[in-house]
Amino acid sequence: MPRRLQIGVLAGLLVVFVVILYYNWRKAPEAPTVSAAGDKYQPLPLENPSLRLDMLERIRKFEYTGRHRNIFSASLPPPEPAKADPRKAGPVVPPPPPPLDVPVKFFGYVADSQTGQRRAFFTNGEDVFIVAEGETLLTRFRLLRIGNNSAEVEEITSGRHATLVLEETGSPPA
Repeated sequence: MPRRLQIGVLAGLLVVFVVILYYNWRKAPEAPTVSAAGDKYQPLPLENPSLRLDMLERIRKFEYTGRHRNIFSASLPPPEPAKADPRKAGPVVPPPPPPLDVPVKFFGYVADSQTGQRRAFFTNGEDVFIVAEGETLLTRFRLLRIGNNSAEVEEITSGRHATLVLEETGSPPA
């Protein structure tokens, strides 16, 4: 592009810019309009507009006696405790804890012929874990003993025990 054409385009753009500025500054700012609703305002008819202190005191003394629930938790609240039957005597025995649920399957082990140390194979879906006796599994369980057909694990936090039975895997077709 020749220099003379560039100067002409620049001058044209400057003229357009000045025209736009002129039209924008020439407009007066619009004042907010007042609606006609202000003319029809009628206050509510109150017989005695004084503060009702007796109602405030009643609200202040109110105490909720229903069941409390954490509104930020998705879990259901615990069931209401059953009322004790006054005819029954003696202490109420709590139910035993639920059985320990270990989310893995025991599918084999290997024993080192020189040291005699055993390692167990566990699976959780696609994941395979190889754990020696005394090591932790899934950071929650400790492998206590590996038998020929079972593995004994202990939950670290509660000390509860569970025995996992060796699960046979399907052999590949010959």
